Parts: sequence; C-alpha cells; structure tokens
Amino acid sequence: MTTPHPVLRFARQHDLNNQTCRLSSLCLPSILSSETLDRFGVVAKRTAPLRKRDALYLQGMPFNSLYVIHSGSLKQVSTTDNQEEHVTSFFLPGEIIGLDAIGEQRYPGNAIALETTTLFELPFDRLEALTCSSPELRNYLYQCMSKELQNERLLMHMLLRKTSDVRLATFFVAMSLRFRRRGYSPYCFNLAMSRGDIGSYLGLAVETVSRLLGRFQQQGLITSRGREFHIHDLEALTRLADSNGRC
Repeated sequence: MTTPHPVLRFARQHDLNNQTCRLSSLCLPSILSSETLDRFGVVAKRTAPLRKRDALYLQGMPFNSLYVIHSGSLKQVSTTDNQEEHVTSFFLPGEIIGLDAIGEQRYPGNAIALETTTLFELPFDRLEALTCSSPELRNYLYQCMSKELQNERLLMHMLLRKTSDVRLATFFVAMSLRFRRRGYSPYCFNLAMSRGDIGSYLGLAVETVSRLLGRFQQQGLITSRGREFHIHDLEALTRLADSNGRC
C-alpha cells in the first residue's frame, strides 16, 4: 500500500445552517426529525477534504470521534502482528466510520481515502451527551452498530465457507444494497476501490478477481468499465451469492 499522507485536520468552521442542510440532504437518513438534525449539526464539524491516499486516522490512534462521509469513499486497512496488510472495510457516502473503535478506544486500522473525500467529524463525547436527550438519535446509532456487526459476520462467512465466485457475487449484491439504502441506483454505480483492494477484502488474488469479473460478464451478470459497474441480472447474482459455489 502506498504510504498515506499525514492525517488531515479541520477546515475553517462553516456556516452552521448550511452544515445542517448538508447533513440532512445526504449524510443522515430522512427518518430523523428536523429537530434532531439541527442538534446533530451543532455537534458535527466539517473536516478538510481528503485527497486520494490521505489517511483519516491511523491504526492504533486513540479513539475520539466518529465520522460521516459526505462525498467520496474510504477503505480501512489493518496490519497484523506478522505485518500483513488486509482491507477490512469499505465506506460509502452517508455511512459512519469508527464504530469498531468504540470498544477498544483505538482505531483498528488505517482509514485511507480511495478518492477525494469530504466528511463530518462527530466528537464522541459530545455525541454521547446528545444521545442522552435524543432517543431517536440513540436508536439510529444502535442501528448503525448492528449493521457493522452484520457486515463483520458476512465477511467471516465469506472467507470461511464460500468459493471465490460466491464471494465476489456476495460483494456486489452487498454493494448494490448499500447504494439502494442511500437512495442511489442499485444497478449502476461507481466503486473507487481497485481490483487489488477487492481481492484483499475477499481473501482473493487480484488475478482471480479479474478472471471472475470476465466470467460474470460472459454470463450476463455484470459489466464494468473502469470504476463503473452495471448489474444486469441482480436476481441471478443474488442466487449465486446465496449458493454454496459453482455447479
């Protein structure tokens, strides 16, 4: 992995009303009331934009904040005791970063921008105080934590039991669902991560990922052009993801 730039800090403070508007328009779900969004906007701080390969935080740094992606995307890369690097998570617009650091109070990996990315920082002490008086926001954070656990279980299930083609199919079905949840098309989307990043996340060689993408294209499941992916048969792709492997 290319050595990231130093961790970036805050940009100058933006107008609060404009900041709340940006939060409500993209970062947070419409199920939250306008009152909760207004209070949330007081807590949130707009960070300086990250360039591609910039680090939001580094593995082992003390946990202080959660982050919400406004635009762009990031990956989390963890280094094992044997100095092996593995991509453990991808984060898309509207998703919260740092939930897996709450327990140990340290970030478990390097959060690296895959493209130009803008975020809001949520200092955890202020956010925690806000949730005490906002059951709505507290329940939303619980839902985010639950999804984080579900994603971890899904990854472990793929790595332990699934064949390579099922792993890749599961990855695209999961990405499709994540874009659908944010109000984007579940059939056509851009993914900034490289084939190598996808392979590291799924426990596959980059050559395997490329070969499988070619096979999926021949089967009429997916076509790709650079970072843009088109799912042509989501039903068939889902059946493959739910199966035990190739017949």
